[in-house]
This record gives sequence, structure tokens and C-alpha cells, in this order.
Amino acid sequence: MPPSIQALTHKYFRHNKRFPHVWCPGCGNGIVMGALLRAITRLDLEKDEIVLASGIGCSGRMPTYLDFNTLHTTHGRALTFATGIKLANPALNVVAIMGDGDATAIGGNHLIHAARRNLNLTAIIINNSIYGMTGGQYSPTTPFGSTTTTSVYGHIEHAFSISELAVTAGAAFVARSTVYHAALADQLIEQAMIKPGFAVVEIISNCHVQYGRRNKIGNAIDMLTSFKEQAVTVKKAATMEEEELQGKITIGVLADRDLPVSTDEYKRIREQARSKQEGK
Repeated sequence: MPPSIQALTHKYFRHNKRFPHVWCPGCGNGIVMGALLRAITRLDLEKDEIVLASGIGCSGRMPTYLDFNTLHTTHGRALTFATGIKLANPALNVVAIMGDGDATAIGGNHLIHAARRNLNLTAIIINNSIYGMTGGQYSPTTPFGSTTTTSVYGHIEHAFSISELAVTAGAAFVARSTVYHAALADQLIEQAMIKPGFAVVEIISNCHVQYGRRNKIGNAIDMLTSFKEQAVTVKKAATMEEEELQGKITIGVLADRDLPVSTDEYKRIREQARSKQEGK
């Protein structure tokens, strides 16, 4: 049987932190956090074997609550810190948790080059299409025409796909879920954490306070219901025409390939250089 919520809470939470948490009622961040904990439980990892790094944003509070080795870093720099940790101690399971603005705006170059290098770590990106914590400004994933605090007459920029960007940049594993599909989310996180190389899991989430309310989408339940209606599996999407996929969210594994892993290559080069020096 899967562990109960009470068992996960007792094992993984820092009980000296103030609860309830700071997230809005109905926020998808809690669903993502639960998915991460279920994945870690199935992998039977010890808490000291895990490092959880975050940047700034609503998702950035997650390391505060969870009793792993954790870093709450600067905006857009979660992957930078995660890279340093992984290079210093490759045995650690390093996870960077980020929002769409954190990962793809100020942190966009770090995401691209982490994927290009194929670093052996996991990036979980919670995509709620807006900067939720800082007042509802538009982000790189805000849909065209949307209303935000910085696009009160409608957003005139086009959103890009985080997952497609990660695939193109060279990540070994890329997957997408939504917070409605919570069971799928923890399965994808589990797959990402055991995949050698850079693994990206994009989880479409709701920000009903800053985004849903302004765009008359409704409350948290309404937004989760819309994710259910919009989602199509990768297998089904392959049979659909491009016009049919407009407005849909493709969920599942989008890329899974075996590529040279940066940390392994770094170790090989280091040992080669050391042997050459010792041979002099």
C-alpha cells in the first residue's frame, strides 16, 4: 500500500516550521510537493541523499518545509547552485524546484545550458503561466491575450513551451503532467530522478488568485477541471492533427534518450588529467 499522508508528513516535513503554509488555498504547489514525496518514497532514498534547491517564487518555499538538504537560492539561479552541488558530490540526488518565471525568464539561460550539458540532475518546473508571488505579472508562458498586472489590455507576447524548449536544448528526459493528474506527476518525477542525465518535469498548475481570477477562468476547482478537459496523452496526441491539438496539453514522456552525462564526462577528464600528471 502507498504511504499515508500522515506517514509522509511525519517523515519528511520540518515540524518546527510554521504551518499552515504560505500558499493560497487550492494552490497546485502542494500537489507537486506531495508528488515529489511519493516519488522519493518509492525510490527508498534517505533524506541525506537528497538535495532540494529552489529559486524565488511561490515554489521557492518548498525547501523550507521539507527536511532534506535544502537551499533557497536567488531568483533564477536554482540550477546554478544545483550544478555546483552535483559537481562537488555526484553521489547526491539533486532536484531543482522552480516556477515558470524563475526557470525560463531570468533563469532561462541556465535551463538551456543545463539541458545542453546534460547535467545529471532533475528540474521540476511548476508552470502556472504567471508570476504569482510578486503580484501577477506576465511570464514567458503567459498565453497571448491574457490579462495580467503588466498586460491590463491583453498580453501581446507569445508563450513558449517549456518542455519543447528542454527537448530541443538536449535534455535526456522531458515529461509533462498537470496538477490534476497527480498520480502521473509522481510517476514522472520518479522516472526523472533515476534517469542518467538532465531530466525535466514540467507540471502545469493553477494560479487561480493571480491568473484565474483576472482571466475569468474561475476558482481552483474550475482550473483543475480545465486541465482534465484539455489534457491528451502523448500516445493520443500522435494520432491528432495540428488543428485538433490547439488548446490541448500533451501529458506524458516527451523525450527519453541516452546521452553522455556531463558529470561522468567531467570525472573521466579529471582522471585522465591526473594520470597524465602522475606519469610525468
